[in-house]
Amino acid sequence: MVFGDIGTSPLYTMRECLAHLPPVDREAGVLGILSLMFWTLTFIVSFKYLRYVTKADNRGEGGIFALLALSHDRKTDRSKGLGLTAIIILLGAALLYGDGVITPAITVLGAAEGFKSFNPNLSQNSCIIMAVVILAGLFFIQRKGTRTIGSIFGPVMLVWFLTLGLLGGWHIWQNPTVLLALNPSYGYHLLADYPASMGALLGAIVLTVTGAEALYADMGHFSRRYITWAWYGAACPGLLLNYFGQGAYTLNHRAEAATEGFNPFFVLAPAGPMQFGLVLLSIMAAVIASQALISGTFSLTRQAIQLGYFPRLKILHTNAEQEGQIYIPLINWMLAIGSIWIVVGFKSSDALASAYGIAVTGTMAVTSLAFYHVTRRRWKWSWWTAGSLCGLFLVVDLTLLGANAHKFEDGGWLPVCMAFAVLAVMHTWKSGRNEIQEKIYNGAVAELELSSIAKSKSIVRVPGTAVFMVGTPKGTPLALLHHLKANKCLQKTVVLLTILTEEVPLIKDEDRMTLEYLGEGVWRAVGRYGYMESPNVSRLVERIQAQGVITNLQGVTYYFNREMIIAGGNARMFEWQKSLYAFLSRNARPVKDYYNILPTQIIEIGLPVQL
Repeated sequence: MVFGDIGTSPLYTMRECLAHLPPVDREAGVLGILSLMFWTLTFIVSFKYLRYVTKADNRGEGGIFALLALSHDRKTDRSKGLGLTAIIILLGAALLYGDGVITPAITVLGAAEGFKSFNPNLSQNSCIIMAVVILAGLFFIQRKGTRTIGSIFGPVMLVWFLTLGLLGGWHIWQNPTVLLALNPSYGYHLLADYPASMGALLGAIVLTVTGAEALYADMGHFSRRYITWAWYGAACPGLLLNYFGQGAYTLNHRAEAATEGFNPFFVLAPAGPMQFGLVLLSIMAAVIASQALISGTFSLTRQAIQLGYFPRLKILHTNAEQEGQIYIPLINWMLAIGSIWIVVGFKSSDALASAYGIAVTGTMAVTSLAFYHVTRRRWKWSWWTAGSLCGLFLVVDLTLLGANAHKFEDGGWLPVCMAFAVLAVMHTWKSGRNEIQEKIYNGAVAELELSSIAKSKSIVRVPGTAVFMVGTPKGTPLALLHHLKANKCLQKTVVLLTILTEEVPLIKDEDRMTLEYLGEGVWRAVGRYGYMESPNVSRLVERIQAQGVITNLQGVTYYFNREMIIAGGNARMFEWQKSLYAFLSRNARPVKDYYNILPTQIIEIGLPVQL
């Protein structure tokens, strides 16, 4: 399941490598390609990610936001979090959105093009229509959740990797010469002897490791141990055998391989029913690879929302038993429109491959930089040890990134533009929240003043319970002061409730909430959630009731501030950022909805804020 994306790379990678092969002897060229494939997979997946990066887990969770949390210096104020390191890591997260649009398009379209292997007269438009229909169906069923389709993920992918290995092993048996490619000198000489073709060739080779980031991002679901077992026990052997098998087929059928657009993958299976079955299996594998990436994008978005880097969006939980199975309608339909538009616009997986690679290699480079900060700040490695290892990672990452630079004009601009658009949203939202926190909530009235106000004879205490949502676990919310000013009364039971998101994936149930009595019927409660969780205020209030503070849940009234953003202030933001933040704030999901509270129990109080 974790290797769905990288596992579908054989659909198009060898074809792209052969298309960019310089004018060299066919055998030497194929052996050079296979050598580069083998050592790229070994270095990036086995050495970099499985040996080192996956050790940088945040309580078992991986992914780009785990690195963001771990790379923070504990002595600094993490709420600011907008230094150069944070921005670079956010860029890596933003690049994953571009990858999330392209991957479903290229994998599904590449699988649909397999029908041409036994029906050469099939038009490309027919393949495009099939891909669009499959993608539309895939995104449509997202609202149903991944529970049903998830039950067949593992078995299908196991069959897929087994099929890859068997087909590849069969052709290797017919031409074992390809095993010479295990010698790295073949790859070295191919690059050294033809430096003019190095960029285009490495740009195609990088397709072998697309999806490598997923094994780190999904670590929390399966654990590092089982991901490692799956790689060495199924995914890695299946991929290597298949790539070498494609190389063997290419050498055994040189005349056929010389034709334009030759793809050795589907012809590995004998013509007829077996080849048709391979096409169907590849479509299933492509759907699963796309599904895994779509679900990962949902999870990435929720993490960004929880950590304050993204506006609040509607999040639906599709499985009551699994916290991680969520559905975000807006993100789903944006991915759907983007993927389908890309299929229609680029028209072939060959053209799409030109846009693929920049986002992948960019994310890999960001991971290496963030990993360096983790080794220095959390693991306390010496600068020499951390710099040597991460420097080696960066040399490879930046080489591959540079090799993909030529793809920018051919479509690589698309994921890059998407990434910078997402980065602009995340940076603007975080900057705006920090400015509002500093201007409004950090200047709140102290608890001592609240206690004095609560027992003032000019304030009438009325029956009932009021829960005021507070931005920080200190001070008095402005909503409460506005309420007192307008109504001259206060409920007999007042709870100041703050929701905090910790930079850990999950919070233990016993640490979920703290409750403190401030006097005069006023309580302060702090609810804590991890960035992999969604807050639920109703359940927190039930906990407060269980401790005897609240007697009637139906009679509780919740008070929220409704921020109204006004431009023209002295906030440390560009004017375009102020306008963008105002737009995002107006269209973000209201806090009251995000916190799962009945609308009949809510009172919102307007709060003008000038940025």
